[in-house]
Amino acid sequence: MEWLTTPFEVTFVQRALWAGILVSAICAPAGTWVVLRGMAFLGDAMSHGLLPGVALAALFGGNLLVGAVASAAVMTAGVTALGRIPRLSQDTGIGLLFVGMLSLGVIIVSRSQSFAVDLTGFLFGDVLAVRKQDLFVLAAALLAALVVSVLGHRAFLALTFDSRKAQTLGLRPRLTHAVLLGLLGLAIVASFHIVGTLLVLGLLIAPPAAALPWARGVRGVMLLAALLGVTATFGGLLLSWHLGTAAGATVSALAVSVFFLSHLASGLRHRRAPSPQLLLPPLKSTEGSPRRSS
Repeated sequence: MEWLTTPFEVTFVQRALWAGILVSAICAPAGTWVVLRGMAFLGDAMSHGLLPGVALAALFGGNLLVGAVASAAVMTAGVTALGRIPRLSQDTGIGLLFVGMLSLGVIIVSRSQSFAVDLTGFLFGDVLAVRKQDLFVLAAALLAALVVSVLGHRAFLALTFDSRKAQTLGLRPRLTHAVLLGLLGLAIVASFHIVGTLLVLGLLIAPPAAALPWARGVRGVMLLAALLGVTATFGGLLLSWHLGTAAGATVSALAVSVFFLSHLASGLRHRRAPSPQLLLPPLKSTEGSPRRSS
């Protein structure tokens, strides 16, 4: 058992494990809605859309997290605004923002002659370089994510499964969508300096997607996704230590592997018995009569 415990006797690996646990818990609620709504492309676009803010912050010696928050706010506002254009599909608007923000970020990076190392960290992260103050930031982000998830759960549920009913119930779908984008941005901003923007989708999407065949409700998907994310973090750090591989990439690769193993096991189970369906809680109308979302 020594091979299992030795890596986690080192202080920086312990901090990396705690960071991964917090990131997994942050990504689970946002990632669940991303998977249920088919918003993976949006998640990818928002993660890469952080580059201009991070690049400007690095170029002028500012705080990278503040730059990332600024870019996430711009992306959230942009996606919300473009989504209101009648003849413009959501994917088109997201794609335009994706290319525009990424291009702007590359232009800013090209103005600096010594940005290569910072750009590498932005893209791939460095989970083993997590500091104690980073853990406090992640804990605060987790608290904010939980508050938003709890308060907005009913509205998110209605928007995901029946947006017209959400409008009927007075849940303000546009505002709900904007808040959901903010939750997604929070998860990405909190995670990018841990696993990088190219790998953040591993913890954002893979655990909820892996949990989907086994959970009987949205909250169950979130809880199981968090547990799978923690498992991927622990296993990824362990493998990284013994194999000498990049820690963040190993964590993300293991999370994706868990997704494939989950659906393989689910497929084998389907041959013997029908799979459980995702059961949704009833939505209550403004008059108080219970209604079940479609």
